[in-house]
Amino acid sequence: MTRRTRPRPGDLYAALTAAALVGAAVLVGRRLQDTRHTLFVNWPPVLATWDPHLGPGTPAALLLAAAVAAYGPALAGRLPWRALLAAAWGAATAWIFSLALIDGWQRGIAGRLTTTGEYLQETDRFRDIPGTLRDFTHHILLHSPDNWTAHVAGHPPGATLTFVLLDRIGLRGGGWAGVWCVLTGATACLAVLVAVRALAGEHLARRAAPFLVLAPAAVWLGTSADGYFAAVAGWAVALLALAVTARTAGRSAGCAAASGLLFGLTCYLSYGLTLMAVLGAAVLVLGRHRVRERPVLAAALLAGLAVVPAAFALAGFDWWEAYRLLAVRYRQGVGGVRPYGYWVWANLACAVLLTGLATAAGLRRTAAVLLRRRDGVRLALLVAAALTALLAADLSGMSKAETERIWLPFALWLLPACAFLGLPRDAASAGTAETPVRAWLAAQAVLALLVNHLLLTGW
Repeated sequence: MTRRTRPRPGDLYAALTAAALVGAAVLVGRRLQDTRHTLFVNWPPVLATWDPHLGPGTPAALLLAAAVAAYGPALAGRLPWRALLAAAWGAATAWIFSLALIDGWQRGIAGRLTTTGEYLQETDRFRDIPGTLRDFTHHILLHSPDNWTAHVAGHPPGATLTFVLLDRIGLRGGGWAGVWCVLTGATACLAVLVAVRALAGEHLARRAAPFLVLAPAAVWLGTSADGYFAAVAGWAVALLALAVTARTAGRSAGCAAASGLLFGLTCYLSYGLTLMAVLGAAVLVLGRHRVRERPVLAAALLAGLAVVPAAFALAGFDWWEAYRLLAVRYRQGVGGVRPYGYWVWANLACAVLLTGLATAAGLRRTAAVLLRRRDGVRLALLVAAALTALLAADLSGMSKAETERIWLPFALWLLPACAFLGLPRDAASAGTAETPVRAWLAAQAVLALLVNHLLLTGW
């Protein structure tokens, strides 16, 4: 019979510290915004406005949260692996949609990507795609003629081209664009599960599954293009994990080539996602003892990686020049005014809102696993790599504010740290359930529900 015990004090302290960080970011941010007006967000540290409300998605969100918290851990342990992946994608999709619909269809989904500064404002300018790509860098700077809107200028053209291609096949408008981002973004949790299973074992992947489904990040996965970016980047990492653990050289090469292709695409969706190379490097290190045909894998990976950059280069788009101009435009706009001294730590409060208090406790466990070389060290190293990439983005100063959406591709890889919650201290206590996992899941859901019901988020 399983014996329940109290949560470890250290886990609670970690969660309380994370909550205090958010509270400090709110209080200090409100003070700075009211007195200096330099943050350019209405409800710091997130881009949102105070707007308590209910919506058509409220009942479904409440029911889903209760169901996943109550039955998610047991189902994750019992379902066959493929059935678990299907269930996780379905539940994650429903969770994202229900949260978005708290704001209603138009305000929560269909109108998100049509507002000023968003991608759909510029799709009509891509009638001649090769010509537009050749001319793309001439419109990045704020004072250039016909300068691009903020999001188009702030990303490589692969991001906008996605919505241009959706338009070309008849899926026009904000509704289809929003649905695309939700459906693809929800697959990011599957990518993380596949990678964790391949690198760290199925047991830990199953334990992480409910936390990936019920992630507070779902608030910004619906609807933000960065959710789609997170899925592309996530599958690049997952396919690389499959490549380094494949049993046959052919399968390894195939997965490596597909991974390289997606890594290349990732770099043409967002400049900052070049930091996903940190996770890629971690996967290669974790799989170095399992790869039988290393030259074949390396060749396939590099071949895949070259495809997207080569295509854009042949079309006339210069990635490095575009990034240089973007850095100038960033300083020309609000990025040059927002204070680094506030955002360098307030961004981390945004990360807490993305990943939840359970992840803060899970990261404490991750550190303990790394320091003491306990079971699960492979998962801990993967999580540590994601945290390293996120901190590098933070310190760069190119992510001052709006990181609740920008950091989605990194934040989702922190959530598997929650797999360490509830694990026994040692073999002697293997029959106990030390930390109430359901309570941690409930805390994750409550955070997402509070954010989406009390604030009108900008993404």
